[in-house]
Amino acid sequence: QVQLVESGGGLVQTGSSLRLSCAASGRTSSNYGMGWFRQPPGGEREFVAAITWAGIIYYADSVKGRFTISRTSAENTVYLQMNSLTPQDTAVYYCAAGNAYRKVVDAYDYWGPGTQVTVSS
Repeated sequence: QVQLVESGGGLVQTGSSLRLSCAASGRTSSNYGMGWFRQPPGGEREFVAAITWAGIIYYADSVKGRFTISRTSAENTVYLQMNSLTPQDTAVYYCAAGNAYRKVVDAYDYWGPGTQVTVSS
């Protein structure tokens, strides 16, 4: 079992930045890929960014150039730096561990409880 806990969410204004963190514990392994997903109000959970165990990175088109995913193996932590936030980025953000080569919910085995990000206009 892998436990994931997100932190760093909050209420910010348009154009602001936030950094989300995801701490992994339990049966952690460097072979897990890590991903970030988000679920906007009334919407479905969607892919945001992922980093594979080999360090290959993927982004959704909607966040490319604004968001940066990174990972520190020593700390078992993955980060999501979010810049130039807009109200369309408002969502619950989830960290997940699994097959980061695939950008779908079903590819991930473990999920955190989520952290709320709200961007006001």
